[in-house]
Amino acid sequence: MKTIDFISLGCSKNLVDSEILMGLMEANGFHCTHDSDNPQGEIVVVNTCGFINDAKEESINTILEFAQAKTEGRIERLYVMGCLSERYLADLEAEIPEVDGWYGKFNYKELLKALPSPPKGRDVEIPVSAASCSQTSPPLEGLGKAFRHLTTPRHYAYIKISEGCDRHCAYCAIPLITGRHQSRPMDEILDEVRWLVSEGTKEFQIIAQELTYYGVDIYGEQKIAELVSRMADIEGVEWIRLHYAYPTHFPWELLDVMRERKNICNYLDIALQHISDTVLDRMHRNVTKRETYELVERLRREVPGIHLRTTLMVGFPGETDEDFKELIAFTKWARFERMGAFAYSEEDGTWSADHYEDDVPPDVKQARLDKLMRVQQNISAEIEAAKIGQTLKTIIDRREGDYYVGRTEFCSPEVDPEVLVPADRELEIGRFYDVHITDAEEFDLYGEVVE
Repeated sequence: MKTIDFISLGCSKNLVDSEILMGLMEANGFHCTHDSDNPQGEIVVVNTCGFINDAKEESINTILEFAQAKTEGRIERLYVMGCLSERYLADLEAEIPEVDGWYGKFNYKELLKALPSPPKGRDVEIPVSAASCSQTSPPLEGLGKAFRHLTTPRHYAYIKISEGCDRHCAYCAIPLITGRHQSRPMDEILDEVRWLVSEGTKEFQIIAQELTYYGVDIYGEQKIAELVSRMADIEGVEWIRLHYAYPTHFPWELLDVMRERKNICNYLDIALQHISDTVLDRMHRNVTKRETYELVERLRREVPGIHLRTTLMVGFPGETDEDFKELIAFTKWARFERMGAFAYSEEDGTWSADHYEDDVPPDVKQARLDKLMRVQQNISAEIEAAKIGQTLKTIIDRREGDYYVGRTEFCSPEVDPEVLVPADRELEIGRFYDVHITDAEEFDLYGEVVE
């Protein structure tokens, strides 16, 4: 049985694609590992990210590392899939000939046909997965969910409900890579959730490039509220967490569902990017400063206790000192529980790259980014400290040394604060406990299990 090592780079949406392909390969007799510290398989598959410069650089360096391993005879074959090869296929083929096959964002299941020899003398079959979207062949019913190989701990999983984006923000390359928004059929998604529950999954991270647009293309209207409501009705679904909403034309009925259903986490990931009207207009965000303030106020009013995660950008072309001051003031007012930020980088083919001069100097971008993150660091420390004395439902993800590490409903895996519980008694990984919070740091909590 040949071993295939998968290296997944970039976002959780890429991870889902890797899980689907791993499952299909295992269904055809191969053995798959994921992100191992020292890949030893005969075949390596690198799933790339092509979103921003740092991610592209990481992807290229990873490909070159395994190209060298192939040259030295440490691996037999090397395949590349994902966003980077979707966008730069011709250039990559010419520059890195050691790669045995390049696959994009939508044809990656074709990689099965390229495998050197099907195990046990079988013909390789390529079932169309119901757990993925494809712009080249629409998803079919019935096959694929059971073939998905989870790389996360069994108790949580990512559910990709759509692919692509119709928003066309000036700086964003995602529509160039993924194309138009394509929703998965609702029943298909719910079937996948039911299967995952039967496999022991309790927590579901709902992901998409643009969550709130779900359903418009196939049902004629936004259906995210109905989807989440029906998902919450499935027995065994303990937590549902929503990622990557968009502020324009926000579906307000979603807030009713979040408030009324106890298994929908009081958490929303909604990228706002900026607050200055001038910058928002140049970004093509189709939202104003006033509307953004009103949005945040309404989210907090209608879902008491909600934790908001956002992403902000500094250094967009034309951003002035006054624009940045507005962003700082907004951040202090909004007091986001979770916030990430990055400096603008010019992406090939985007509106801003073609029409704007990248006129904010790199040192100014970095200084603005550093100041913004210092402000957020203080806000985060205050918000986490306010949890001392509370008892919070916590799921245990793993053990590290003298602590079990868990998360509350306000914390998404990998990116948000965690809860550290002393390992003075045995706890079950993947189980929920009531944890009394005893101390807090800027980005982590400490607590003890309530007997």
